[in-house]
Amino acid sequence: MPASLTGRLVVAISSRALFDFEEENQVFEGSDDRAYMQLQLDRLDVPARPGVAHALVRKLLAFNTPELPLVEVVILSRNDPVSGMRVFRSAQRDGLPIDRGVFTRGASPWRYLKPLGAHLFLSANEADVRSALAAGVPAARVLPHAARAGDAHPHEVRIAFDGDAVLFSDEAEQVFQHGGLDAFHHHEVERAAQPLPDGPFKPLLTALHELQQRAAQGGVMRVRTALVTARSAPAHERAIRTLMNWNIDVDEAMFLGGLPKGAFLREFEPDFFFDDQTGHVENAAPHVPSGHVAAGVTNVARLQAVTAASQEGEHERRAV
Repeated sequence: MPASLTGRLVVAISSRALFDFEEENQVFEGSDDRAYMQLQLDRLDVPARPGVAHALVRKLLAFNTPELPLVEVVILSRNDPVSGMRVFRSAQRDGLPIDRGVFTRGASPWRYLKPLGAHLFLSANEADVRSALAAGVPAARVLPHAARAGDAHPHEVRIAFDGDAVLFSDEAEQVFQHGGLDAFHHHEVERAAQPLPDGPFKPLLTALHELQQRAAQGGVMRVRTALVTARSAPAHERAIRTLMNWNIDVDEAMFLGGLPKGAFLREFEPDFFFDDQTGHVENAAPHVPSGHVAAGVTNVARLQAVTAASQEGEHERRAV
């Protein structure tokens, strides 16, 4: 019978998201990839330090038992196969049972997400994250400098989500961008009973809900989720009713009305936090592992601004 990942929560992760390869990455960016390959080969027996998503992966894999494999983690990396040897060795030394990987030597690996049936892709490469999101796979750009998760909750996977443009679509965010806060509140109150369209991370929340249901049959690991949003009353009701419509419970909900999220996330202590706005992600990063979801109208505007600045810089260089 052929191998299959059907029925498992599948997480695809880059080597830089799982391990701290920032020093090695400087070599990669500063020279050709052969110098990087040689450095990784020279350090083959040197265990890599944990990266920003290491704790999340370790806890997710702890849901597995020999009789019931519930989670699969696959390395999906721009690394070359030689450097991949160090990734697998470091995982083995850390007690992470990861035995599948795809290494593409500089090419974007996102196209392999569909064959894997991935529910989540974590990478330090923004272009790969954008490609994954465009293909319908929940994906986030990890911040390698973000704080590492603590060890206060060894039997809980704790994940915090922003709402609009993450769990939900960016419908309401578009109203806010064009009409301001009053227009946003009017729009949401008027549609309080109408569920928000699905956002890019709804499939992950659904998969985590199913994982919790299956693990509750006797395992020691649990899932705890939080909605951490800039919404406030009265716009909170539509968010709650949307989750009710999905038949999915979140354990905690924080309607912060624009307050900085970092201090609240520090108290929740998630193994990972996902948000579509870079300001919120950067505010959270000193406190908790964080990832940027490059989705929604805010990120369209951001990408256009970056592209325009790049084109202007190129024009100036040519003029010189």
